[in-house]
Amino acid sequence: MQILISNNSKVSIYQQIKNQVKEKVLSGELKEGDALPSMRQLAKDLHISVITTKRAYEELEKEGFIYSIVGKGSFIAEQNEDVIKEKKLTTIEEKLIEAIAGSKEVGLSLQEIKEWLTVLYEER
Repeated sequence: MQILISNNSKVSIYQQIKNQVKEKVLSGELKEGDALPSMRQLAKDLHISVITTKRAYEELEKEGFIYSIVGKGSFIAEQNEDVIKEKKLTTIEEKLIEAIAGSKEVGLSLQEIKEWLTVLYEER
């Protein structure tokens, strides 16, 4: 599993890890039962603190993306299709909120945003 960390990002490192694992689960790249690297191994690979990877894994577990077995490691949890859809919708909503904020910063009107969205939607 490849995780890329940006030190220039405004997003914290643990959040970057968490977001990337979630994206891989939602896209199907990571499937139920797939093993994640140990917290120590991931910390070593990314040259970060074990505390950071521990926090990312704990939050992923709280949100139901992974489960841990003492002495065995952390694994991708079973994902219910309705839950996956809801999580994807939440991700879309978060990205739209960011896009709206950015649009307001440059002075785009709601109508202009709708036009952009329509064009982009029809291109895909």
